[in-house]
Amino acid sequence: MELLVEAIKNDQVILDVRSQDLQSIFHEVIGISVQRKWIPAEIAETVEQALLRREQSAPTAIGHSVAIPHAYLDILEVPRVIFIRLAHAVNLGAPDGIPTRFLFFMLGPPGDAAGHLDTLASIARLMSDDDFRFDAIRSRSHTDLTAALDRYLRRTSLPVEKDVEPVDGLDHSGRFGGGLMADMRRRYALFRGDFTDALHQKCIGSVLFLFFACLTPTITFGGVLALETGNEIGVIQMIIATAFCGIVFAIFSGQPLIILGHTGPMLVMTVILYQLCKKYGIPFLPAYTWVGLWTAGLLMLLALTDASCLMRYFTRFADEIFVVLISFIFIYSALSWLFSKFKQVNDGLYEKALFSLVLTLGTFFIASSLSRMRRSRLLRSNYREFLSDFGPTLAVVLMTLTALWFRGIELDKLAVSQVFSIDQERSWIVPFWSVPLWLPFAALGPALLVTVLMYLDENITARLVNSPDHKLKKGAGYHLDMAIVSILTGICSIFGFPWLVAATVRSLNHVRSLATMEVVVKPDGYKHERVLQVRENRLTGLVTGLLIGCTLLFLPLMKLVPLAVLYGLFLFMGVVSLFSNQFFERLSLWLIDPALYPSTHYLRRVPIETVHKYTLLQLVSLAVLWIVKASFLGLLFPLFIAGLIPVRLFAGRFFSASDLAALDADEVPEEEETHWAA
Repeated sequence: MELLVEAIKNDQVILDVRSQDLQSIFHEVIGISVQRKWIPAEIAETVEQALLRREQSAPTAIGHSVAIPHAYLDILEVPRVIFIRLAHAVNLGAPDGIPTRFLFFMLGPPGDAAGHLDTLASIARLMSDDDFRFDAIRSRSHTDLTAALDRYLRRTSLPVEKDVEPVDGLDHSGRFGGGLMADMRRRYALFRGDFTDALHQKCIGSVLFLFFACLTPTITFGGVLALETGNEIGVIQMIIATAFCGIVFAIFSGQPLIILGHTGPMLVMTVILYQLCKKYGIPFLPAYTWVGLWTAGLLMLLALTDASCLMRYFTRFADEIFVVLISFIFIYSALSWLFSKFKQVNDGLYEKALFSLVLTLGTFFIASSLSRMRRSRLLRSNYREFLSDFGPTLAVVLMTLTALWFRGIELDKLAVSQVFSIDQERSWIVPFWSVPLWLPFAALGPALLVTVLMYLDENITARLVNSPDHKLKKGAGYHLDMAIVSILTGICSIFGFPWLVAATVRSLNHVRSLATMEVVVKPDGYKHERVLQVRENRLTGLVTGLLIGCTLLFLPLMKLVPLAVLYGLFLFMGVVSLFSNQFFERLSLWLIDPALYPSTHYLRRVPIETVHKYTLLQLVSLAVLWIVKASFLGLLFPLFIAGLIPVRLFAGRFFSASDLAALDADEVPEEEETHWAA
């Protein structure tokens, strides 16, 4: 390790070598080494030929995007390591088939086998560290690389304390408000970095994607609420609430990667409350306000008593079911809208419906294809990264331009002229005080159910965002987030705005849009992407909220975007969240030839029959939740979500502890993966 550390700290580093074949790489590196007096000029050609001969006998690319060319000659007096980063990865015949980006030249006199093996082991350990590999790709100078090495050495040299769990934000303080204050101290200490870390191209792509990704459900849920509540809550209230709550949450929350929005379960609760009020002749908005105020108070009480710590009893079992449920809601909404277009066709004129189908599927396929571009062999890596980051935005723009090109077909657009009107008879503040005395007390009953739903929705989404798989560094803020949502719920209730809570699909897509991904290569050659690092910040959520608020000033421009394009983005978000879910991966095993199963950690540790039984249990639980959501029992939907905890505990009677540990693990075991920096 000493030789490797000495090489990097003494600036024996060559960054962004632009040669694209092995001989040219060696020639360029040896030439630079002579200029910097690392190698005497008179032996340069001999060293270069020795490196080429060694490479011809057997490739020195060891995988993980690393190659270690080496030459040991009598004319070399001292051992030396030179770190090289290529401007573009080159296929050097690595056993895992992954192109090589980093080379470590090892030069020295013969007979230094012990030192050679030690350096090889040091290189393997160094390049297996996710953080160092990420920093090595992004380093612009020797100084950046040295700082990255220092951080690696500090991380690996810290003593490991046993019986001490890492802070995950779900620890119980034992004091009233203790967890909330701890979250504030921990997260606000990083407040400045939450803005400076956003100064990156990836954040621009994230904002543009999030704008459309959040605007689509805002318009959709707002329109449905307007229809189901007799226009007492509509699109304009939804836009204002989404913008206001998004801005406030992005600034003050403990986990700003969470996106607040209206969700399918919240829509069900609001509509059921409206139907109850209409049935019993109760004014809806005052009753809605009282339910919201009770909910806000109960949520604040939960935040002050560290109630989010109960989420420790939720595991991947419940998280996966919840994600698939919300993903199905997104996919179902997009497909049901498409089917409704074909049902509305009269006199055999299918042009409008067919063109809507083309735009929806076109948006979906373009966004999906460009998002996977980083795994393609086409173009340079920086172009692939750009297209991947901006893929959803480019899909919306291209399909909107396509719709404008075909002016002869009249498509459904955002009906801003009708939907965005304000009822002049309604004041901005709901007159919740002018109600019978019994109503505020009766509102406590529904408020308890709404509180349970918001508690679960907020915390399950926070658990998913803060998953170890996402490699977040700045920590969570469960109690602080709950307090912010409580305050926003109270404000929205007073103004008659829709209740907003952590939106699972939008939040996970926010994390994914800010993530630097890498390709994971399984022992059987199966590849998939995983997160290497996420650019955690507050600015993307803040700017997205501002842009959504600005749509009120540019309503005519919003009419240019067809609804078919927005529903295509709806479909994309649902499918992306679905395919990144391990439950869906295991569900797909039912259709795959067992001889071609991927070499995942749970398939190597758990009998396949047990895997299928566990998946079936999750599928039955998902079906029950979907049926309850769509039935007259919709008001009890939160209780059924909470019921996933006893279902998971009950599963312990039918599955062994070791099988459940593998199937229900919080993250994929590190030792099961072979990875390389993308």
